[in-house]
Amino acid sequence: MGRSYDEWAKTQDQALLSKVRAGDESNTVLLNQINWLWVANMMNKKPELNPSAAELLDWITSGQVDAFRKPK
Repeated sequence: MGRSYDEWAKTQDQALLSKVRAGDESNTVLLNQINWLWVANMMNKKPELNPSAAELLDWITSGQVDAFRKPK
């Protein structure tokens, strides 16, 4: 088993993570927010900071991360 979302989030630039989550902190993390961090890591030549495909699948299937948000 890989890292949990919370374990992975602790390895990220906290200022960038806060910017991505700004105003949405009370909701479950969206996959799109992780994608934003993923691209930033790739552009900054830090691909080792990105989650594996298995980790992403686990986070989504276990409810740690939402793939999309249903309108209320």
